[in-house]
Order: sequence, then C-alpha cells, then structure tokens
Amino acid sequence: MVQIPESTASSSPAPHSVPTSADVARLAGVSRATVSYVLNNSGAVRISEPTRRRVREAASELGYVPHAAARSLRAGHSRIVLMPAPAIPVGPLYSHYLNELHGALGRLDYTVVQHGSAGLHGDEAARAWAELRPVAVIVPGAGIGPEGVAVLKRSGARAVVTLGPDPVDGAHALLMDHESVGHCAGAHLYARGRRRIGVVVPEERGLDVFSRPRLAGVRRALHGTDGTVTELPLGYDEESAARLAARWRGLGLDAVFAYNDEYAMLVMRALQDAGLRVPEDAAVIGADDLMLGRLLRPRLSTVHID
Repeated sequence: MVQIPESTASSSPAPHSVPTSADVARLAGVSRATVSYVLNNSGAVRISEPTRRRVREAASELGYVPHAAARSLRAGHSRIVLMPAPAIPVGPLYSHYLNELHGALGRLDYTVVQHGSAGLHGDEAARAWAELRPVAVIVPGAGIGPEGVAVLKRSGARAVVTLGPDPVDGAHALLMDHESVGHCAGAHLYARGRRRIGVVVPEERGLDVFSRPRLAGVRRALHGTDGTVTELPLGYDEESAARLAARWRGLGLDAVFAYNDEYAMLVMRALQDAGLRVPEDAAVIGADDLMLGRLLRPRLSTVHID
C-alpha cells in the first residue's frame, strides 16, 4: 500500500497570480487586442509575423493560455464540439472514427469534449450538455429526441448531428445502414453455397439497435431462396462461445454471420477448439474489416463499412 503524506504549511508552494492577457501585452509591447487576435488565430486584423512571434514568445514565457470560457462569453458561443460518451460497448472501428474526428475538428480550431452523462438519458441528458454551451453536439446511437435537439439549439448549438439507423427531427443525421451490412454478409454466404446460416445477435445491452437490422438484412438476402436463417444469441465471452460451438452440429448450420469481426473471432476460435474446420464445416463472416481479422488463419471474411 502507498501512503500519501499529509502536506504541511511549510511545504505548500507559495501562491502565485495567474498571468493575464494584459501581462502578455506589457511584455510583448503590444495592445491586449493584438494579444487576443494573435492567440485566437483571428484573421480579422493584419498583424506582422514579427509581432505575432513576439506575442507568442511572451505568452510562452509567462505560461499564459487564453480563457476558453471568457472567449465563449464574448463570442456568444464556444468552440466546443460535445460528444456524449457512448452508453453501448464500442470497438476499434468506433475508436478509429473518433480519432479521425478529433483530428479533423482540431485542424478547424474546435475542441472535442466527450461528456459522461452518468444516470442521464435522452432529453434530460441534452439539458446537461446544453449547460456547457457547445457549438455543436454529435450524438451516437438513439441518444436524443426532438425536444432535446430544441433545447440544444436554444442554448446556442449551431448543429446537432445524430449517428444511428434513424433520423431525429431537427437534427442532421448520419444514417448507418446496418441492414445492408447484414444483406451483404447473407448474400455472400449464399453465393458460396451455404444454405443454413446462423446470425449472432449480441446479448450486450444497447447493441440490439445495430444487431436487429443486421439480422433483418440476412433474412432479406435469403428471402425466396432455399436458405434458412437461425438467430444465435451470444454473450461476448469465451464460455458463451464454447457453449455455441458445443451444440453447433446439432443446430445443423453450415455458416455464421457473427455480427462483427470481434464476435466472429470469438466464434471462430470456439469452433476450431471444438474440432470444427473453418470454413469447410462452418463458414464465418464478420463486419468492420479490422486488421486483426487479417492475421487469423484462415483469414476472416468481413464486410467493409465505409
């Protein structure tokens, strides 16, 4: 166990004043307005490069950074793009998307803030997001309704964007066509001669909004054919996968669309451990096109999502 010693009055650092833009202006020999223009990267006024350099050097020497809240008050809005932390399990594909988004918005001088709305849902969560006065909000899944969108816009949000299978009134929507993902997987398996196809439906909470459309897509791909579709509820753990593999032969299946690559790897390993050959005895396909799936042997078939 590590014990943290109590601080004594003698060991406490001496208080010091927080540097202000006025301090930077005095050290650089310019006006406070010039400091504001330079440090906020404003192009409204032409400022020579030597002056800009002098202001930046003064700010660096004093350890000064602009006050985001004060800047927001002056402008009437912030440069914050708020993203609620997902309430569902997310994997490498979402993490990659998030990194790309952070980078792209950062180059446009926006700050992406992930907000953990513990215990808050829907429009109640939207009111908590509005307190931060974000300039935009990007909501994953079905995490907001029309009333919540209206609350955010009244608080100054210029845009509310939802990511999910259905649009929300008043918000911009990036629609994710998960049914087409399932249709692509089902059509591929059928074209390869598979007729008894299992479809993994994750038991993890919140994933049904994605898994149900994917299941419907496989059913649509096999509609009117001699193929059959069997729903396979599955937890994301080795024990659940092992139980599925143990009853695989009794199910009479010859293929499985495993929802995504992570579930597909889990199922593929369990089938192989149970003595089944992949793809001879059981064809396996995932979705997301993760790099890890290419390292498996045999390589994992997958649906690439743009």
